[in-house]
Amino acid sequence: MEEFHRIRRLPPYVFEQVNRAKAAARNAGADIIDLGMGNPDLPAPAHVVEKLKETVGRPRTDRYSASKGIAGLRRAQAAYYERRFQVKLNPDTQVVATLGSKEGFANMAQAITAPGDVVLVPNPSYPIHAFGFLMAGGVIRSVPCAPGPDLFHALERAVMHSIPKPIALVVCYPSNPTAEVADLDFYKDVVAFAKKHDLIVLSDLAYAEVYFDDNPPPSILQVQGAMDVAVEFTSMSKTFSMPGWRMGFAVGNERLIAALARVKSYLDYGAFTPVQVAATAALNGPEDCIHEMRETYKRRREVLVESFGRAGWDVPPPKASMFAWCPIPKPFDTLGSIEFATMLVEKAEVAVAPGLGFGEHGDGFVRIALVENEQRIRQAARNLRRFLESGPEKLHNVVPLAQSR
Repeated sequence: MEEFHRIRRLPPYVFEQVNRAKAAARNAGADIIDLGMGNPDLPAPAHVVEKLKETVGRPRTDRYSASKGIAGLRRAQAAYYERRFQVKLNPDTQVVATLGSKEGFANMAQAITAPGDVVLVPNPSYPIHAFGFLMAGGVIRSVPCAPGPDLFHALERAVMHSIPKPIALVVCYPSNPTAEVADLDFYKDVVAFAKKHDLIVLSDLAYAEVYFDDNPPPSILQVQGAMDVAVEFTSMSKTFSMPGWRMGFAVGNERLIAALARVKSYLDYGAFTPVQVAATAALNGPEDCIHEMRETYKRRREVLVESFGRAGWDVPPPKASMFAWCPIPKPFDTLGSIEFATMLVEKAEVAVAPGLGFGEHGDGFVRIALVENEQRIRQAARNLRRFLESGPEKLHNVVPLAQSR
């Protein structure tokens, strides 16, 4: 049967080949060290879990919840923004709780996109930044990911040559997958550009609290006038190690937040109320757990850079996020990222995310997630040393590690 229209608009799922290789290797008894998916392995904070347990089963908590988030949760997010960024938000009109930032992005795309609308999206970038608009009927125009002059040159060309004129620009810093960071001066230029060209700015700040150099990433909403054009998406998945809880937020421009809230009111009844109550406790509670999370990822980053470097693969140390964005090492750099990532699974029992999954400009890279402990990262480095020393021309003779034991 012919595929449905929206399904036809989606490109092939490029991670599938690596996933099949992982499944086959595990079925054969291999111990795959999985640094592919950005799925935090740290436990959620104990006091948040206790609040969830305390709330489950209370009267009325099993009923439908509030699509835009319970009032206490929205107030807690507004308080976080004032505490962290010195940005004042009205919790009733400028804050919406979402089922993770991914759902928030997709629903915002549904709210603002007409068929054929052009949206400017970094390439490489987190897939929902583009696919959310593709599913809504929009058209994607790629721009560079790095926050520098090349980006603004590309934006000017895009506005000049796109028909129809673009409606929105997506930014994501700290970046997934590239781990690049942006400063307030950059956001000032973004806001000025958006106002000049009547653009909406959608900022993904999911990694706001995962940074390593005592220089906290800023919010675009700190820029004067940003509230006129911008909405920002955050997530509790990484900050509080709560990825499966599916809790995020969209904050900012009242008109855009109202549009998102209206779309959501037709699509969902919000997260399970006890999850929202526990998320409120996380935002209002002690921040020791955030500091511990940050230190854990920092140690893992240092072990990754040091051990992979000794194995023969120089990994650029990320300043923020839970990812390293790594050029495919020589002499394997003639391979595409999918072929290289598949080979790593089959020959080194290490899984990474192929850069092509984040856009065609990511194909010479792979993304490595800091989601295994330090011992496992060192084991991955030992596996990699054997793999890299073999060279691509000898790999057809290399026995996979699971068979060599």
